[in-house]
Amino acid sequence: MGKVIAIANQKGGVGKTTTTVNLAASLGVLEKRVLLIDADPQANATSGLGIDVDGVEQGTYQLLEHTLSASDVIVKTDSPNVDLIPAHIDLVAIEIELVDKDNREYMLKEALYDIRNAYDYVLIDCAPSLGLLTLNALTAADSVIIPIQCEYFALEGLGKLLNTVKSVQKIHNIDLDIEGMLLTMYDSRLRLSNQVVEEVKKHFADMVFDTIIQRNVRLSEAPSYGESIIKYDASSKGAANYLNLANELLKKNKAIV
Repeated sequence: MGKVIAIANQKGGVGKTTTTVNLAASLGVLEKRVLLIDADPQANATSGLGIDVDGVEQGTYQLLEHTLSASDVIVKTDSPNVDLIPAHIDLVAIEIELVDKDNREYMLKEALYDIRNAYDYVLIDCAPSLGLLTLNALTAADSVIIPIQCEYFALEGLGKLLNTVKSVQKIHNIDLDIEGMLLTMYDSRLRLSNQVVEEVKKHFADMVFDTIIQRNVRLSEAPSYGESIIKYDASSKGAANYLNLANELLKKNKAIV
């Protein structure tokens, strides 16, 4: 059965979508079958994989509404071994529409039953909030990756997210684990970046990935071309970082790399 991993942090701009897209692409080139679910109304993961967001007529919205099955909304991408369930700005309405529904926190989990066996990994790009979309993702997931920006206020809100994870574990998903905390946007020249790394590792120790995602211009440029960093510039530092992360994830899950 494929492992479902949510990439979540209610703080915006910490590298959630960059991580989801590039980890998916990296796992794909390592010959793992990957499904990326865009659960963010901004739909940046969708455009980041070269899909025209304005042309999306069915995707995560219909999946959560249960008007279409997962197999109906999956699209192929140009990244090897990576499929996508795309998002559209209409997804912003789902929070309101799910409020009155029974088992509203389980909509995504139920929708994935039929297709998760077709993939080695299912990655969910979460919205920068702790609303029903993120709650659905955490309830459906086996584990969560938490990107943490190597900048001031990096730990701000982290306690709230960890409390949310504990609540989900207690009420909706007893098996939810923290896959790891991922340090992103690291600049070795900055004292502050190094201080954040030290603080996070001091407080969370083994929960922190060894791989650190460094600041990289090519990594920032890739989404504007609708490409992962693996496709845009496989020789870049950003590509090396995400391939290292993919390998670390596989080893952690005792997969054969």
